[in-house]
Amino acid sequence: MRTEARLFTGVAAFFAVTAAGYGWFSHEPAGTAALTVSFLMAALVAFFLRVQHHKRGLRAQDLGDAEVVDAAGPLDFFPPHSPWPITAALGAVVLALGIVYGLWLALIGFGVLALAVFGLVFQYADRGAQRSSSREEADRGPGSGSVSSTSTRSP
Repeated sequence: MRTEARLFTGVAAFFAVTAAGYGWFSHEPAGTAALTVSFLMAALVAFFLRVQHHKRGLRAQDLGDAEVVDAAGPLDFFPPHSPWPITAALGAVVLALGIVYGLWLALIGFGVLALAVFGLVFQYADRGAQRSSSREEADRGPGSGSVSSTSTRSP
């Protein structure tokens, strides 16, 4: 992630110089605020990428002599179905209509949207615990008296 961190550091530096110059010459607060917020957002992404680079080290994409197969690896879990994205969209629509028609509808929309975000975040929260317990059963071996499942279905 070194390359991406450098890219976003350059973008953040561009917005910082542009915001300073714009604020100095124009004395217009809205544009200066927008450029300052753009600088802060790019700096946040650059900081995150630098921290990830220091935590995880070089990736295959960061090496000049890497092959395509060096970046290949196991894929992560992808949920097969979920009702929460549609619920979040419904909550956002009701919230937007509530802004137009009244506070009571906006509060209902906010509640539905909060429920959907909570559902999205915690839908597969216990997946890691199930995976570790199934690994422990597999480590005990077939003669340990426990029945293990070899199903590939998602929880």
